Amino acid sequence: MSKHFQVLVIGGGTAGIMVSSMLKRKNSSINIGLIEPAETHYYQPAWTLVGANTYNFDKTARSMASLIPKGVDWIKEYADKFDPENNKVITKGGNEFNYDFLVVVPGLKIAPNLVEGLQEAMDKGVVCSNYTDPKHTWKLLKNFKGGTALFTQPTTPIKCGGAPQKIMYLADEYFTKAGVRNNTDIVFALPSGSIFGVKIIADTLMKVVDKKDINVRFFHKLVKVDADKQIAWYEIDKDLTAGGCVTIADGDVASLDREIQYNYKDVKVTRDGERYGIHFDFMHLAPPQQAPDFIRNSPLAAETGWVSVDSKTMQHTKYSNIFSLGDVSNLPTSKTGAAIRKQVPVAVANILKMIESEQLSSKEYDGYTSCPLVTGYGKMVLAEFDYDKNFQPDPKLKQFPMMVNDSSKEHWRLWILKKYLLPYLYWNKMMKGIEV
Repeated sequence: MSKHFQVLVIGGGTAGIMVSSMLKRKNSSINIGLIEPAETHYYQPAWTLVGANTYNFDKTARSMASLIPKGVDWIKEYADKFDPENNKVITKGGNEFNYDFLVVVPGLKIAPNLVEGLQEAMDKGVVCSNYTDPKHTWKLLKNFKGGTALFTQPTTPIKCGGAPQKIMYLADEYFTKAGVRNNTDIVFALPSGSIFGVKIIADTLMKVVDKKDINVRFFHKLVKVDADKQIAWYEIDKDLTAGGCVTIADGDVASLDREIQYNYKDVKVTRDGERYGIHFDFMHLAPPQQAPDFIRNSPLAAETGWVSVDSKTMQHTKYSNIFSLGDVSNLPTSKTGAAIRKQVPVAVANILKMIESEQLSSKEYDGYTSCPLVTGYGKMVLAEFDYDKNFQPDPKLKQFPMMVNDSSKEHWRLWILKKYLLPYLYWNKMMKGIEV
């Protein structure tokens, strides 16, 4: 089978549905094909709340058929190969689709294979992840009776960089409520040297860490998970020759390297050469993530495996009739739904202008993204920032009555935004192609 479309979209996630809907809204006669094999579309930002039993998982799911706009041709297949020289995409089923313009937005893939033993640990249910099964996270949280609760994240880019710590703050409050917090050490091990890339937000989060008595271990690169012994193995991604110890096993508390250890807790750590194994009784992680194989092995990918695009226009760096945005693109910003909310209007304006005059529009994307950082049941911080990591509150969000003067600080009204308003905006505005 072979078919031609004015615009062919690959992916029925947030970006794919929003692009298709907005294009149709602005030009109803445009001929669009959407390649997406899945029957169900999930509102994944709520999975953090599902993992802490404060949101219904079923409410995060809607049928793909109910979201794909009328008049868009749904191709229920897997995209497989690109032939950009001939404006062609070939599916796994061997069907060919031609296009005038291509929008590549299949999202990213969870890649537990990048950490030794992780797939086995996930299969056995020893570790949990809101990224894959938030209901399992809640099951493990509920059954936790104390010990070491380890929260961690990989060195790869991930969907919503703040998600690995949101569930930790909620878990702390749940453990307190369940009466097990007093015999629990909470450890957050992460690969970077800062808890968050925007200083004003990092300062707020470190106050939350202090209040909740959490041990943060910086420069920890997760390399292996031993499911049977319940040990997470790390390499320390920092020069240790300057002195200072990583764990108490190497000396007394006074000699700890403070750049690595913050609010140290004496949890069990085993050393094996250059690796440090943190023993855990509960572990939540964001698994490693990467671009899907058919993207990484394609002529559209940059060396990093992500689709190579211009950071302001989302136009491909080599093929002018191809655009990419969202999680699969190499846009140098966080991979969040909020970023997509701002990227889509720019990409759509550029495609419509190119259809009309073979030129780009004057609209540009400044890197805006936001991360709603839940810091407890009923509390949240809203990190909003641009490419330069400047704290940049969105004037459009400021219009809503539950917004606060300073969203870099914890507030209950921001929780209302996260739990009620953002899902409403997602289903009723973004998915319908309305700019918000």
